[in-house]
Amino acid sequence: MPKLGMEPIRRAALVEATIHEIGAQGSLDITVKAIAERAGMSSALAHHYFGGKEQIFLAAMRYTLSVYGSEVSAALKKAKTPLERAEAIVTASFSSSNFLPDVIAAWLNFYVLAQTVPDAKRLLSIYQARLRSNLVHALRPMLGTRAPDVASRLAALIDGVYLRQSLVKSDRDHAIAAQQVLQYLHVELGDSSK
Repeated sequence: MPKLGMEPIRRAALVEATIHEIGAQGSLDITVKAIAERAGMSSALAHHYFGGKEQIFLAAMRYTLSVYGSEVSAALKKAKTPLERAEAIVTASFSSSNFLPDVIAAWLNFYVLAQTVPDAKRLLSIYQARLRSNLVHALRPMLGTRAPDVASRLAALIDGVYLRQSLVKSDRDHAIAAQQVLQYLHVELGDSSK
């Protein structure tokens, strides 16, 4: 088994520190020095691995999207029916590893970053397109031509729940957040009893 060098370990520590630092500050107005200190290394080493703050933010964004993608993939593998697929996507969107205060703050700040940084905009566009595509695929057997519109509304609702959570800054059960979106899904499916 090959020996894991220090670079991947240090890069991962810097990415994790970036997410925590964004969460602590609530914005992207943080320094590489603060990120490096949180990771237990020098800012020179952080610059060596990433080049600058924007590259660190992009690495943190890629990591966050990767965790999210893994959660969705794992949930979809267990789903057997179209309804289970749609529910799996929604539930994974609010998994305990995604719906943490620091991660929520990072997500929202990535949206801000995407307004001015083309690479961030591209990553966010990929996330949005994949979320919508997954939802449309799950919903089409149940809703036919309505699937794209319902998928767009579900995706907007997921983002909206994250936005509201970032503003209240309190601990919130990820299952309750998922349940709000799932209730809307069931209304669209004509089953408001769930």
